[in-house]
Amino acid sequence: MPKYKLFTSESVCAGHPDKICDAISDAILDSALMQDPLTRTGIETVAGANRIALFGEIRTTAKLNFEEIARDIVSRLGYTEPEWGFSDQSEFSNDIHEQSREIAIGVDDGGAGDQGMMFGFAINETEELMPLPIALAHALAKRIDQCREDGVIKWLRPDGKAQVTIKYENDRPVSIEKLVAAVAHREDVDENQVRQEIIDLVFKPILDRYKFKLPEAKNIVINGTGIWHIPGPQSDAGLTGRKIVVDTYGGYARVGGGAFSGKDPSKVDRSGAYAARYIAKNIVAAGLATKCEVGLAYVIGHPLPLMQTIDTFNTETISIKEIEDYKDKLLDTSVRGIIESLDLRRPIYSLTSAYGHFGKPDMPWEKVVQIA
Repeated sequence: MPKYKLFTSESVCAGHPDKICDAISDAILDSALMQDPLTRTGIETVAGANRIALFGEIRTTAKLNFEEIARDIVSRLGYTEPEWGFSDQSEFSNDIHEQSREIAIGVDDGGAGDQGMMFGFAINETEELMPLPIALAHALAKRIDQCREDGVIKWLRPDGKAQVTIKYENDRPVSIEKLVAAVAHREDVDENQVRQEIIDLVFKPILDRYKFKLPEAKNIVINGTGIWHIPGPQSDAGLTGRKIVVDTYGGYARVGGGAFSGKDPSKVDRSGAYAARYIAKNIVAAGLATKCEVGLAYVIGHPLPLMQTIDTFNTETISIKEIEDYKDKLLDTSVRGIIESLDLRRPIYSLTSAYGHFGKPDMPWEKVVQIA
């Protein structure tokens, strides 16, 4: 008798309060890296009712207009209406300070900018070697944003979520069991129109691309409370790094102890997670396993990982020893080795602030290489 299970992942739109904060923090990092590739940052943004606030640390020679960067991001994400209680005109404050010398000393010599553990994962469920639930959730969230930005759905406002429940049989995805979306909308649009247009213009095109059918109508939920008019931080405050499960594997695999956005690559919370994904993806892409999880751990000020683990969940096609030897050829996992091999001192991080950090083919940690 076949075994089956259900697994659910969610994603959020770029205008979600937490993602507004991720976008601002990463835009500051990218702006600094454009001028000073050796920039170090740990930027935290908070977005609340009619308020944008910056906190954290920076060490850079770059000249930055923090307020202009923040307001530009808020405007680009669609928050231009003060009556929503949050907009590009909201009150702004900046409490970013110089990076602590106690941290800088260790990093100057090629050590990690923090301690912690990081995990990378890959699985052959999708073309991008990501778990299907989170890949679908990201695609739906991105489609919601595209429909708003392109005017396909004119009543959408800049906030939203998508959630997908997949049925598995014998560890393979076989159907979409439930679909959920939450979308902010204009007051003059009724629930029935919201539901039908999200199904027709968001759900159907994405499920067609992935070759799945819609679930039964009773298993499709659009705006669980019925209506949603006020988007963004007026309804729910935002904070950098709070969507770490959305940013990684949708709960399908382990996640590390630290968030990514706003951190330069000396912070191994970010670079170590990218390195672990790079290794795991290349192991699966090479056909050495159908599923792979790589774990790394670092201590502040030290260049080399304290832990390096590989789990292929009994899906390996060669011995674990051979896979470990292959991993050693893929990447130097010292902090400097990761940064240099993946070319991480570039302004590329704004591309990660929505729809996850993994599965995006243009990012350096997603590159598939050939190892002799």
